[in-house]
Amino acid sequence: MSFVFDPSKPIAIGSDHAGVEYKTVLVKWLADKGFEVKDFGTYTTDSVDYPDFAHPTAASVESGESSFGILLCGSANGVAITANKHQHVRAGLCWENDVARLVRMHNNANIICIPARFVALALAQQMIENFMSTPFEGGRHATRVNKIACA
Repeated sequence: MSFVFDPSKPIAIGSDHAGVEYKTVLVKWLADKGFEVKDFGTYTTDSVDYPDFAHPTAASVESGESSFGILLCGSANGVAITANKHQHVRAGLCWENDVARLVRMHNNANIICIPARFVALALAQQMIENFMSTPFEGGRHATRVNKIACA
């Protein structure tokens, strides 16, 4: 697998209570592949507010501290909405492999958001691998991506 992000930086990851079980497995899976992972929580299945974990994960990507991010919650909508409030974040909600590839190719997404209640763990892993290895196409897509920012 090729890696299109900066391999010298960690991967940021965060979740709410609905995604914590997947997150725990994904952190180990990524570490076993040799990646450094910065885990922004949560760490239990106790009910929490997803913005408390999506914001620090997104801030780490936005600042350049992390190469890219992974966010998980029940539907992934809440974490995607929250992460996309950050000016230099493009968080894409993914539920199948083709979507994971397209959010990279066409939107230059730097955070993948996964709905833990609706995709199998094996599919989540495949989507992350596709996300990590798919380059941004640029060209006409770069023109569109450059129009996203409000400021």
